[in-house]
Amino acid sequence: MLALRWGLRAASGGFRPRNELLAMAKRPSGAGEGPEENGQQGKRLKGAAGEGDAEEQNKRTPKRKIVLLMAYSGKGYHGMQRNLGSSQFKTIEDDLVSALVQSGCIPENHGEDMKKMSFQRCARTDKGVSAAGQIVSLKVRLIDDILEKINNHLPSHIRILGLKRVTGGFNSKNKCDARTYAYMLPTFAFAHKDHDVQEEAYRLSKETLEKVNSLLACYKGTHNFHNFTSQKGPKDPSARRYIMEMYCGEPFVRENIEFAVIKVKGQSFMMHQIRKMIGLVIAIVKGYAPESVIERSWGEEKVDVPKAPGLGLVLERVHFEKYNRRFGNDGLHEPLEWKEEEEKIAVFKEQYIYPTIINTEREEKSMMSWLSTLSIHDFNSSAAEMEANKKNSKNSDVECSDGCDGDSD
Repeated sequence: MLALRWGLRAASGGFRPRNELLAMAKRPSGAGEGPEENGQQGKRLKGAAGEGDAEEQNKRTPKRKIVLLMAYSGKGYHGMQRNLGSSQFKTIEDDLVSALVQSGCIPENHGEDMKKMSFQRCARTDKGVSAAGQIVSLKVRLIDDILEKINNHLPSHIRILGLKRVTGGFNSKNKCDARTYAYMLPTFAFAHKDHDVQEEAYRLSKETLEKVNSLLACYKGTHNFHNFTSQKGPKDPSARRYIMEMYCGEPFVRENIEFAVIKVKGQSFMMHQIRKMIGLVIAIVKGYAPESVIERSWGEEKVDVPKAPGLGLVLERVHFEKYNRRFGNDGLHEPLEWKEEEEKIAVFKEQYIYPTIINTEREEKSMMSWLSTLSIHDFNSSAAEMEANKKNSKNSDVECSDGCDGDSD
């Protein structure tokens, strides 16, 4: 009975079994196309064989809810989320939507109004931030060779690595249980401020790495992170966030500079939260701030928390454990896991993400420049003392540090 129902639904343009979807993805472009039915289109395309018929076939193909696994290098982009009407600030979604339209997956008017295709990104990465495992959900026409056709219209530093069918009501943001980010940084960032450090010569000691990890572990659990973002007060319930794990891995050398990767997994993160969490740990390890400042930052008073550069931040993975338990083994849907795509993800990181971070750090020295600003932060004063100091300072209106009320990023 189940097989009969599947056959009827497939014949009526409904749900297609996974083996049929895989066959469609592998089928050569143009296979099975019939003779041209629309003379007008054929004339407009000047006799391009099969193209007019393919376009008509696309229009007749029913739309289905899917998720796309994305990887991208964020350098040169103003984040992930599209800003309609602000064309001078290019985003990752600008290029993605253009590719979806050009490939025939969505009609052009869906690109102009993304609600029409029920588009939702799992994480809204900030300016310059990269991703190795971003997920977007949307309704598309499941055309032949869909991944190849989308990627053909994308720049090489943005790739669609996988596709899965999901339930009709799936929303990649709301159904996400947790997100894992990685932050790649040169280890000289942890050198004590009183030591004269040569960037290429510095190597992280075992003792310093242990101290870094003991400080990062303090963030685990639920805390009030109002000091780690802008425009959220201490009594705002949305400032309470749950961190599942945070640690720094073993260092490694690239282009004669030693790097390390900090990984953090949490339910969700606010703007700049991860960069400020890492920035505060660096300030402590370097000797600018006392260890007690972490616990004090969860209290109601305002604490001056520095924000590390955005260059090394990468959205590593998003997690859908609850969805997978309910629908991953129902016989109709696949779990949202990407084991088969792990090799593609690793290759993309080696080709586009890591080289961008390393080369930009060598050329622009963003970490070294940021480290030089740590001395201007006041990690000991209360909010009242900081405000009094600002009023007494003649230059108080010249510059505002990351942690003060004037931060409007």
